[in-house]
Amino acid sequence: MNKFTFYNPVKLIFGKGQLEAVKTELPKYGKKVLVVYGGGSIKKNGLYDEVMETLTSANMEVFELSGVEPNPRLSTAKKGIEICKNEDIDVLLAVGGGSVIDCTKLIASGAKYDGDAWDFVSRKAQPKEALPFGTVLTLAATGSEMNAGSVITNEETQEKYGWGSPLSFPKFSILDPTYTMTVPEDQTIYGIVDMMSHMFEQYFHNAKNTPVQDQMIEGVLRAVIETAPKLMEDLQSYEHRETILFAGTMGLNNFLQMGYNGDWATHNIEHAVSAVYDIPHAGGLAILFPHWMRHNVKVDPARFAQLAVRVFGVDAEGKSDEETALEGIDRLSAFWTSLGAPSKLEDYKIDDSSFESIIEKTLVYGEFGNFNKLNDKDVREILQASV
Repeated sequence: MNKFTFYNPVKLIFGKGQLEAVKTELPKYGKKVLVVYGGGSIKKNGLYDEVMETLTSANMEVFELSGVEPNPRLSTAKKGIEICKNEDIDVLLAVGGGSVIDCTKLIASGAKYDGDAWDFVSRKAQPKEALPFGTVLTLAATGSEMNAGSVITNEETQEKYGWGSPLSFPKFSILDPTYTMTVPEDQTIYGIVDMMSHMFEQYFHNAKNTPVQDQMIEGVLRAVIETAPKLMEDLQSYEHRETILFAGTMGLNNFLQMGYNGDWATHNIEHAVSAVYDIPHAGGLAILFPHWMRHNVKVDPARFAQLAVRVFGVDAEGKSDEETALEGIDRLSAFWTSLGAPSKLEDYKIDDSSFESIIEKTLVYGEFGNFNKLNDKDVREILQASV
């Protein structure tokens, strides 16, 4: 493995009834809080009222920003930044899934910056300070509740990029599986695909001697694969929601990526696709990832074969590494399809008419991918295979 320094300061508060921790955690940072949330599901399931009652009992002065999109937009973050500056906000509370948390991260940094917050996303500037924030998670998917990463869409320029800063870690995150039990079937599927994709991105790297990391990723993947079908049969199962919720957090809190950099090429391609078409992020990943795998299987057939055997139970006897690998990729595709995930771009009415724009956006910083560098020809082939 490569030399590394690990840092993760997030206080994780997990389990039923943990919302009470807001009363002790949030006032540490001040009295004025901006609550950030999405399209209103927390009002339908009662969480909004619970949060507001908790904040009132903690004597917090509450301001609100609602309407954060599934692909959080720069314009929405700017609304939050304006509230923070105008009202002298002390602390933020993100109540929702990864999109709400990602938006909150940009608000927290933008509130302490005199320039355009897009500067952070476009790598023109790095935050020097940020408002503190906590999270109350409602969707198992992105791991944003325990990492410093954020993905933001600039709807005016049709650009969507990931960014991050050591200042973008939540101070605390409350994970109560109860709050994920009302997540509908399609969003549950997307969350499962997303967390698995994060683990695949980290599994494919160029470091040597990573047996501990390999088996940690494989173990979490097996747990997800075992639990996901059971959850789809009983969306109200606390036990299965708990397993999937914890898996999503472990999938992208950097515990699985010590000692190397994962690939992240598929995410880069999907960000460009959903920047242009505004499709669900995980829907795009479900389509693109198996094709990225097939495109790159010859780079290291043994690694793909290892994943196929250890995670998807492929019998490698009498088969080459490449044959074993391809069977594993087929099993991954079949698994995601069995859950109800899309399998081709035409499921979203996407054809090759915008491929040039998508390719251009993927290469804005040059060739990409830490497992295998991709150029415009590679991206075009992956996209074409995904139609």
